[in-house]
Amino acid sequence: GGDRGWAGDLVATLRAADGASGELRTAVLVNASGTWGTPFVPWYPGRDRFAGRQLDTTGYRSAEEFRGQDVVVVGGGTSAIGFVLELDGVAASVTWCTRRPIEWRDESTLGVESAVAAVAEQDAAARAGSVLPSIVHGTAVPVSPRIRSGLDRGVLVPRPVPERIEPDGVRLADGSFHHADAIIWATGFRPDVRHLGPLGLRTPAGGIEVAEGQAIRDPRVFLAGYGPQASTLGADRAGRSIARRVLARLERGAS
Repeated sequence: GGDRGWAGDLVATLRAADGASGELRTAVLVNASGTWGTPFVPWYPGRDRFAGRQLDTTGYRSAEEFRGQDVVVVGGGTSAIGFVLELDGVAASVTWCTRRPIEWRDESTLGVESAVAAVAEQDAAARAGSVLPSIVHGTAVPVSPRIRSGLDRGVLVPRPVPERIEPDGVRLADGSFHHADAIIWATGFRPDVRHLGPLGLRTPAGGIEVAEGQAIRDPRVFLAGYGPQASTLGADRAGRSIARRVLARLERGAS
């Protein structure tokens, strides 16, 4: 929780696993729960009537769990690609569905220019308080030797996303039906900031306005690992910047 004035302290309600709770007053709050903390599973008609198993990225353990099964993998990021490659030859069939065409980059590591552009896109969205864009959409997918092998073998062939989910499979946007015993939703994450709800930081656009790690709507709140800071390119630099800004605010009495 917290008060809405900028001059006073924030009041945080702490709850332990055993149900005990207490309050803590603080002049500054640094939220380090990150940008991608909550798995996102998109809604499709019929999703709740699917008779098989559904799981997100955090529930995946190994391809062996799906041996001999028909599996649909939904998502266009590196996790989805990894699942498709691992399931190949283990599952009876693998159908890979993506929302947009995959942009492959012919290099084994992410290009610096592309990474910088993706961080800039994240920063612009955070400053505007918009929903943070997909990192993969902004950076493309580098073709490692493992991915190149999958491409050459015809394993990594994306299909359109489902138009609807049926009890025994998925009906894709191109009209084709694919039987499924399991659907793996590798469709990304959303910021884990639900606990900040009482502070009223979220904008009508669905995000939190953040500039250089500091919430614009309440400068007592800093968000480490949010937006551009979630990338390995900017995380270390952003962490040092937030530490300096927090110290400066404390030195002037959080005024």
